[in-house]
Amino acid sequence: MKALALISGGLDSALAAKLMQNQGTEVVGLYFQIPFCNYKKEMLADLGIEIKCIDIKKEFLEVLKNPRYGFGANMNPCIDCKIFMLSKTKELMSELKAKFVITGEVLGQRPMSQHRQALEIIEKESGLAGLILRPLSAKLLLETIPEKQGWVRRQELFDFSGRTRKPQMALAEKLNIKKYPNPSGGCLLTDPEFAKRLKELITQQELSTDNIELLKIGRHFRLAPNTKLVVGRNEKENEELFNKALEGDYLFFPTDELAGPTSLGRGKFSDDLIKLSCQITCRYCDLNGAANTGIVYKKVFQPEEKVLKVSVIEEKQLITLRI
Repeated sequence: MKALALISGGLDSALAAKLMQNQGTEVVGLYFQIPFCNYKKEMLADLGIEIKCIDIKKEFLEVLKNPRYGFGANMNPCIDCKIFMLSKTKELMSELKAKFVITGEVLGQRPMSQHRQALEIIEKESGLAGLILRPLSAKLLLETIPEKQGWVRRQELFDFSGRTRKPQMALAEKLNIKKYPNPSGGCLLTDPEFAKRLKELITQQELSTDNIELLKIGRHFRLAPNTKLVVGRNEKENEELFNKALEGDYLFFPTDELAGPTSLGRGKFSDDLIKLSCQITCRYCDLNGAANTGIVYKKVFQPEEKVLKVSVIEEKQLITLRI
């Protein structure tokens, strides 16, 4: 018997997949790549199952724009997200000759998407009613088709519920799963600061995978409706901004004599906005008491570099521009 397991990179989905594998089920893991979660390669390798990585980044942005079941506390459309991924899973079942689907959902763990009503909605809307097995909470839920048909042994499943992680951690030790992320990590859509930046991006109609990647790093400033500046906070972020720059973007950085950030400008830049970007970059340079300094700027993929001598932007103005 073969089943498809949704693998998130977290502990719960790993446990669910491993439990079914231990019952003799042939498990194929599906990792759906979206722009808001990190791929835990080490943990996935530890599972000892085939993992298929499926890129749904661009498609998922459409879900994010107008989720039918709304958002959680921040910008997390958890119910719509799960329906979307499970609908994609259903499309693969015939091709991969799988009979049912496994998830790591725990009853009551997530306030938006893991209460009984939400689980029922997810099953119905994905077209997988009766075919989604949740091994960690199965004994608290109605019997699924795999259990009724004897494809899996219900007595070996669990009755986990609520937000405590202790039962999962104990089970992980028993199943020899050692590499798993801290529970505070996970989806960036649940992070208040990231959600604030994302909401602003959607408001400005600038939602794209490239722009979302920028949200993960730096200090963000809205200079004009079509113009944005991201300022690196450390050497690693400076390098990331340099690498993420696209054709048509601007890069701003101090002259060789000074320590300071790299800033990436994206959008439409007038001379005034170039000057403003230099002033913001100057704000985060180590000026050693100087009143002004030269900031280098250039358009990406163009060889010419220019230097503009500027003073630090006033703090009151900086605050009004920061996202």
